[in-house]
Amino acid sequence: MNQMQKPSKLFAAIAAGAFAVALAGAPAFAQNAGQPGKDNVKHVEKEQKKEKQEGKAHAKAVKVGEAAPTFTLTDTEGKTYSLDSHAGKIVVLEWFNPTCPFVVKQHQVNKTITDLVKTYSAKGVVFYGINSGAAGQDGSGVEINAKAKKDWGLEYPILLDESGTTGKAYGAKNTPLMVVIGTDGKVAYWGAIDDDSSAKTPGKTNYVAKALDELLAGKPVTTKETRPYGCAVKY
Repeated sequence: MNQMQKPSKLFAAIAAGAFAVALAGAPAFAQNAGQPGKDNVKHVEKEQKKEKQEGKAHAKAVKVGEAAPTFTLTDTEGKTYSLDSHAGKIVVLEWFNPTCPFVVKQHQVNKTITDLVKTYSAKGVVFYGINSGAAGQDGSGVEINAKAKKDWGLEYPILLDESGTTGKAYGAKNTPLMVVIGTDGKVAYWGAIDDDSSAKTPGKTNYVAKALDELLAGKPVTTKETRPYGCAVKY
């Protein structure tokens, strides 16, 4: 019986020693292995903080029926334009990104916006394209926007809003978001250009044209807001 106990005690001592060695090395291992996890947590927290800040910014965005936020922006040719200079006129804003297929759809594939501009500019409506992409993002910068304006034959200014201030003031999350401002300086329509969210097919109902027809006729806009579709604005 005593001979049976001796090996058991010896085994227990060896096991205890091995456990102690492992335990002694555990903190160092845990510290090293845990570092990437901490970095990842910091990254996630940073992204969540950014999303929260952007969410707050968009939450403060103008609503239909409220006064349109004023802005002063420079276009691809270095000229400065201000919303205040068009008091008493109907103004249409298009959130623009030449690399977005949904923007390409409206300008090259179907020329919906090109036709819209030709028809309503003759009736005194003012048009602006606004690119709120931050510097370095796809579709941002003077060169690529100037090229698109020339290649697509756009007859209205493309304004650069790299700070994103104007885009966030209008709650712009997609390109092309369309905003119609009435002669009273208030937002009369906010949303999609039409009722087809595909990247190729034009919609049957052009919400912007409908809103402009109603405003020009002195009537209230019947469809004041729709859900915009397209690419995300890269703030």
